[in-house]
Amino acid sequence: MIMETMRLYNGIEIPAIGYGTWQSPDSEVTVNGVKTAVASGYRHIDAAAVYGNEVSVGKGIAGCGVPREELFITSKVWNTERSYDAALAAFEKTIKDLGCGYLDLYLIHWPAAAHMYADWEQINLDTWRAMTELYKAGKIKAIGVSNFKPHHLEALMKTEVKPMVDQIEFHPGLLQEKTAAYCRENNILVEGWSPLGTGRMLDNEVLKDIALRSGKSVAQVCIRWCIQHDILPLPKSVTPSRIKENLQVFDFELNAADMEKIDLLNNFGGSGLDPDQVDF
Repeated sequence: MIMETMRLYNGIEIPAIGYGTWQSPDSEVTVNGVKTAVASGYRHIDAAAVYGNEVSVGKGIAGCGVPREELFITSKVWNTERSYDAALAAFEKTIKDLGCGYLDLYLIHWPAAAHMYADWEQINLDTWRAMTELYKAGKIKAIGVSNFKPHHLEALMKTEVKPMVDQIEFHPGLLQEKTAAYCRENNILVEGWSPLGTGRMLDNEVLKDIALRSGKSVAQVCIRWCIQHDILPLPKSVTPSRIKENLQVFDFELNAADMEKIDLLNNFGGSGLDPDQVDF
């Protein structure tokens, strides 16, 4: 299988589906999940320090049998490590835990926001300054953010290096149209976390009907729907059959009518996490 890619504004090619590791345990389950993903054709691994499993993800990467330079590895700086010095230290720990030498993409996991910090914009800018230095030093191939809305992004857009990626929750029922449109207008690639709504999509009757007619699973329909919206999906599973299935989405296309049906679904499977309301 040849993996399609998407292009970041700095020219970096990023595999069009990523293997998500959120909620995967720090154990052999995740080590084997990463190995299975790479063996199935994934070349894009999405990790984060706060997931608490980067050592296991790193073991999977080390044992997958594919050279480091053929993989695209992402991690994220957690909220407690925002600021210039803390972000630099967080990066070094992530590199050590993953054992990968450098990152292809590093993201600010959540924005500092006004409901928690009076100087929220400055906190984000200080964190971004550290990431920009790491990027210019060649330790990271691309930098971006996660869970940022347009008003969180605006200050970063005025800096020397603007974000290349915004990773947001994106699945049927949650299109985040304002954020996605802002990113499109500013040449920021949108990645979609939880494209299956942590499994909640799988029982929806509209999606089940479309999947049946397409000869595909509901999960494959959700992933394909993301791709046709130019969103890079990050499905997560530790079940070998599902890991493989989630990648088999390049041999069909949803028609305009089915895309519209999915677009019109009300939010039924979202996490409920709003960056302007979260307490972490």
